[in-house]
Amino acid sequence: MSQTIKAAIVGTGFIGPAHLEALRRIPNVEVVALVEVNQELANEKAKLLGIPRAYIFEEMLKQDDIDVVHICTPNFLHYSQAKAVLESEKHVICEKPLAVKIHEAEELVKIASSMGLVNAVHFNLRYYPMVRQMKVMREKGELGEVYNIMGSYLQDWLYLATDYNWRLEPDKSGDSRAIADIGSHLLDITEYVTGLKITEVMADFSTVHKTRLKPLKPIETYSGKMLTMDDYDEVPINTEDHATVLLRFDNGSKGSITVSQVNAGRKNRLNIEIAGSKSNFEFNSERPNELWIGKREKANEQLMKDPSLFHREASSLISFPGGHNEGFPDTSKQMFKEVYSAVAEGKQPSSPTFPTFADGLRELIIGERIVESNKKQAWVKV
Repeated sequence: MSQTIKAAIVGTGFIGPAHLEALRRIPNVEVVALVEVNQELANEKAKLLGIPRAYIFEEMLKQDDIDVVHICTPNFLHYSQAKAVLESEKHVICEKPLAVKIHEAEELVKIASSMGLVNAVHFNLRYYPMVRQMKVMREKGELGEVYNIMGSYLQDWLYLATDYNWRLEPDKSGDSRAIADIGSHLLDITEYVTGLKITEVMADFSTVHKTRLKPLKPIETYSGKMLTMDDYDEVPINTEDHATVLLRFDNGSKGSITVSQVNAGRKNRLNIEIAGSKSNFEFNSERPNELWIGKREKANEQLMKDPSLFHREASSLISFPGGHNEGFPDTSKQMFKEVYSAVAEGKQPSSPTFPTFADGLRELIIGERIVESNKKQAWVKV
């Protein structure tokens, strides 16, 4: 990229500043604008984050020099904002989920395809180097035939009844919470690494806290701010704190995933184990620079993140030598490097290496079928 690409970020909760930090580590990308719900807040946040221009959403769309827009707002805004960005002929990177309804995501896929604009969904956890390495090892036959898959994604940030966030409200987040929020990452990685497609699901949800204490004033995700009891209002909760899902795949193999936002001590732990006819792979996002490789007839192996030991197709996601750990912030940087290479070309690649709107639609379909299965307490085809 020889010419500076100018970007805008919409939303300044937990993930917006994470996008900003990643973009500032990519050459020839400049975040020139920040967008918030009103001009006063936009001005305040832009000053705090060192971004030169501040807008409300509609005014940002009128700025002809902005090439790319990052949508980092609550879920219910993704569809309308992504559509508006595309119609303003700007490239777009959207947080997951792409939309809260399947028909909305389908429309976005069609619009993006017809316009040829670069479109991506922020499934950044694909971009742990070990995840790409597992995928490449499987493609090269080092895993063998996939026998079964086990996965979990565990957090504790909603462990207490006083823990609260907009994601607990279906009108803002959608009908699913734990599955849509963190389960979508795990399901995306499962299909991405194995090359298999989920064909049927059987789900069982539980809501640990039937009511929660909602703060009467806003607090930011992961902020850890403490309030007094007078600052809360008790509200009913209708989305899942925990979910277990049985999976069937198109090669006949089986699997299962468990997601939870109420497991004490698990801060942000995605774990996936893939059993194959030649090896067993296990990856844990809280130890992202390690890959456990299980063997039957010889000693097990532990691969440490080191570009000299990786397949070429995966080493491109590593910025530092072995022994220099890379983690969650680097996943967004590595993803954006690939997306912005496409932006520099001015169009969506014919075979993108990054997750696209089509991938966002795929995860929305799987998620909706999982919700349907929980309601029916039955197997549902995907």
